[in-house]
Amino acid sequence: MAYLSLTFSDVFKSSFLENVNSITILDMVLAMVLAFALGLFIFFVYKKTYQGVMFSTGFGVTLVALTMITTLVILAVTSNVVLSLGMVGALSIVRFRTAIKEPLEIAYLFWSIAAGIVLAAGLIPLAVFGSVFIGIILIIFVNRKENTYPYIVVIRCDGHDSEVNAIKCLEENVIKSVVKSKTATKGSVEITVEIRLKEDNTDFVNDISQLEGVDSAVLVSYNGDYMG
Repeated sequence: MAYLSLTFSDVFKSSFLENVNSITILDMVLAMVLAFALGLFIFFVYKKTYQGVMFSTGFGVTLVALTMITTLVILAVTSNVVLSLGMVGALSIVRFRTAIKEPLEIAYLFWSIAAGIVLAAGLIPLAVFGSVFIGIILIIFVNRKENTYPYIVVIRCDGHDSEVNAIKCLEENVIKSVVKSKTATKGSVEITVEIRLKEDNTDFVNDISQLEGVDSAVLVSYNGDYMG
């Protein structure tokens, strides 16, 4: 009667664990160079579409590094089945605590990771064409400029008549005006109006401030997202 014995050594010599695909030096160099090139392209698009206050070079360099690191990891994973399982386990315990300042930055992070994965998988035309297509779409839509921008005008005056004159002068110099709030106290009225300028000239604010009964006129640019 034959007994079937299975030792740790037998498991370690299993053909499943020895399933390793060789990667040539040329393939590695080509993949890393292309990953660097795609990372620079992603960095370029990020720089062209950045709309924040202070540009962060560190985040742009992170996009380049993330593309190359992802390519390196996927090359290792595709060469060894066991290593791929180890990578999954190792990456599952990684937690990123850095806050994302802009929602669009999430798209760039996923773009870098996706480009590295596709490139390391050997789908070079898809990685190049997809990155170029995504870059063009982002440049077109993110940099799309509106013809008019919303502004807020805050006018302080001493009564009804001066309020009417200020609103009339305002409407003559803008495309659209909507009263957002009005605060009335004894002997003083403050109104907040959302406007759309006809052109970049803002001299009408000076004219309003010179009207009789108007104490002050303040123009504030609205930099947030606007619908309508």
